[in-house]
Amino acid sequence: MELAACGQQTSETKNITTMEDNTTIQASENAQHPSVYDFEFKTLQGELIALNEFKGRKMLLVNVASECGYTPQYKELQALYEKYGDRVVVLGFPANDFGGQEPGSNEEIATFCERNYGVQFPVFQKISVTGSEMHPLYKYLSNKSLNGVTDEAPNWNFCKYLIDENGNVVKFFPSKVAPLSPEIVDAIVN
Repeated sequence: MELAACGQQTSETKNITTMEDNTTIQASENAQHPSVYDFEFKTLQGELIALNEFKGRKMLLVNVASECGYTPQYKELQALYEKYGDRVVVLGFPANDFGGQEPGSNEEIATFCERNYGVQFPVFQKISVTGSEMHPLYKYLSNKSLNGVTDEAPNWNFCKYLIDENGNVVKFFPSKVAPLSPEIVDAIVN
């Protein structure tokens, strides 16, 4: 541990890797709560992306699935990413938690997204967003005592969390709220 002027501690970070999904969490030793910026994920193509790369931009985190009635939202998510990409980055998190609607491998999911919807925003390797296997990011997103805003957890595919430019959870949007709805667009541009 380093000491700074006036006896204040500087923060040291530790990388904690979960074995199952190779997600890396950078946790500050003196941090009380995690932040979305503490997480790194591998894309479907295997590229490691740290969410702190998106500091200064809003993020829309979406649990996605290929065989769901809401799957056509991929088209609007891509349109949102293209139109407002200077303000928001869309991040897809495939999950097979609801009705077994994301059974494919990471490679199959990547092919599906590209071939059917021309998805160019980052889509990460499959995780769990609910239950006992819930990924730590989603534990943070769905726990008001950690994120300060909401206890709402995904109850189906295509639930969305809007994160502001400083990494704070702003709002939860259920599956039925379309990506290009005025509710989401207004939250992004304002």
